[in-house]
Amino acid sequence: MIKRLAVYCGARDGNDSRYQKAAHDLGLTMAKHQIELVYGGGQYGLMGAVAQGVLDGHGVVHGVITKQLAGRGVTMKTITDLHQVDDMDTRKETMMQLADGMLALPGGLGTLEEISQAASWMTLGNNEKPVAFYNLNGFYTPLKGLLTEMNKAGFLEQRYLDSLYFSADFARILQFMNGYRAPLRRQYNNEK
Repeated sequence: MIKRLAVYCGARDGNDSRYQKAAHDLGLTMAKHQIELVYGGGQYGLMGAVAQGVLDGHGVVHGVITKQLAGRGVTMKTITDLHQVDDMDTRKETMMQLADGMLALPGGLGTLEEISQAASWMTLGNNEKPVAFYNLNGFYTPLKGLLTEMNKAGFLEQRYLDSLYFSADFARILQFMNGYRAPLRRQYNNEK
């Protein structure tokens, strides 16, 4: 069962206010289901909105932020628990360790990097936790198409494509995550 969910998302608001509202609503829903948030610790953009939603719902928020970003004043001061780490690699690894699953909301390059690492580590056998994309307004549909093309071209096995979930319905995402079974790690011809 998902008790802690890592949410990767933009540190900016984006151009569509529906993303900000959806992030806040997701936080409220997580708190209602007693799912703790693990996120990047920032107060701005969708990151701040999802954290504020969890807090507004009287839920628990775990922030993981680099010392560099904390020094720039981006930390959300009202969260329940804050971990300061040395660098982004440690931040990503700490978030994955703290969480039972990983979910990407809309965001930019940082969001894509974080969720891509979680998905990539699945193929190596280094991440046995579910990875999903909150596909608000079809935001991640082009990425799903690219992953399908990677599969067709022989670069991404079907079992890994099938292990990534895309939906704009959080109840379905939770259902997927709670029933998730990690695929076998990639095997190579010379392995015993």
